[in-house]
Amino acid sequence: MKTPLIGFLAFMLTLVCVTGHAQTSALKKITLRDKVEILVPEPFKELEEEILKFKYPSASRPTLVYSDDEAKTNVAFNFTQNKASQPEMEAVRKSMEASFRKSFPTATWLGTGVKVVNGRNVGFVEIVTPAMDQKIYNLLFFSDVEGKLLMGTFNCLEKERTEWQATAHQIMNSLTLKK
Repeated sequence: MKTPLIGFLAFMLTLVCVTGHAQTSALKKITLRDKVEILVPEPFKELEEEILKFKYPSASRPTLVYSDDEAKTNVAFNFTQNKASQPEMEAVRKSMEASFRKSFPTATWLGTGVKVVNGRNVGFVEIVTPAMDQKIYNLLFFSDVEGKLLMGTFNCLEKERTEWQATAHQIMNSLTLKK
């Protein structure tokens, strides 16, 4: 269980973001790798490769990032090579929670658990983490896709959490595997 966590933590540490004014918007359905359907905010666009590499210089950058016009509020996805299955979601959640508590001892914890979303076990960690000069709201969620761990996160400035938190949960709750 440590291997997925190391990659996930490296992925999350690269997600320190700064955001402009939050937008309340409609959601649109997107398809990830012809395997997963999920909602993202209508005005968000997929980051181009050059911006993705600049914003996330680590080799463990997310696979796919949708962002606002300023590339500051993000919905990111990472199709990992780490093995995972439905029965393991609680163990993955516990491992991630322990690692985040160790990595971010001053973080504010809003919630953690595993829930059923569209017939799938989806683990989540909802946390406010410190950044350089502000705090970041993060809703991390994960499940398995074809035996591998899929990780997603929504993040924005903590001061805009009230504007975005319900949307972040809508995104997580829309996760659907295509048949």
